[in-house]
Amino acid sequence: MGGMATAERRAQPARVDATRNRERIIAAAREAFVEHGPAVPLDAIAHRAGVGNATLYRHFADRHELIHVVASYSLARITEQAESALAEETDAFEALRRFVHRAADERVGALCSLLYEGFDKNDPHVVDARVRLEAVVTELMDNAREAGQLRPDVGIGDLMVAITQLTRPIAGTACAHVERFMHRHLQLFLDGFRAPARSELCGTAATFEDFEPDRT
Repeated sequence: MGGMATAERRAQPARVDATRNRERIIAAAREAFVEHGPAVPLDAIAHRAGVGNATLYRHFADRHELIHVVASYSLARITEQAESALAEETDAFEALRRFVHRAADERVGALCSLLYEGFDKNDPHVVDARVRLEAVVTELMDNAREAGQLRPDVGIGDLMVAITQLTRPIAGTACAHVERFMHRHLQLFLDGFRAPARSELCGTAATFEDFEPDRT
C-alpha cells in the first residue's frame, strides 16, 4: 500500500507539469500564430513556450493538431467573453460594446487564417462553441435593438466581419502595431451601429455559415 501511495504522489506533480507545459505551448502557439501566421516553425513555438521539441510533440502530434487546439481555444474564449458581457452589463449597448472590444483583444482577425489550416469545423466541441457564440451574440444584438440603441438593419454578420477585419494586421507592418488603433477604429464602427441610422444599408448581412472554410 505504501508503495502505491508513493507512486501516486510522484505521478501527481508529473501530471501538473504536463498540464502546465500544454498550457504554455498553447499560449505560445497562439502568440506565434498571431505574429507570424500558421506556418511559423514548431521549434520556434517550443522555444517561446520554454519547452523542448520533444515535449511539444508529446502533446501535439503535428501542426494541424496544434492549430486545431489553438483555434478551438480562441473560439471558446470569445464565446466566454460574450456570455460574461451579457450576464454582467445592465446596459444593452454597453454589453455589446464590451464584447466587441474583448473579442478584439483575443485577436480574432489575426487568427482567422487558422480556420483554413487543418481546423476541423465538424468537431463536436467546435460546433457547440460556434452555436453558443452565435446564440449569445444574437441575444446581445437583440437586446440592444429592443432597447432602441441598435439600428434595425444590421445583422450578426456585420458585427463579426468588422471585428475580424479591424483586428487584422495591416500588410507590411508589425502585428503589434494593430494595438495602437484597433480599439479606436472599433469604437468608430460601433458608433455607426447606434440607432437612429443615418443611412440605408445596401445588400444583406453575412451569416455564420458564410465564415465556414469550405464556402467560396
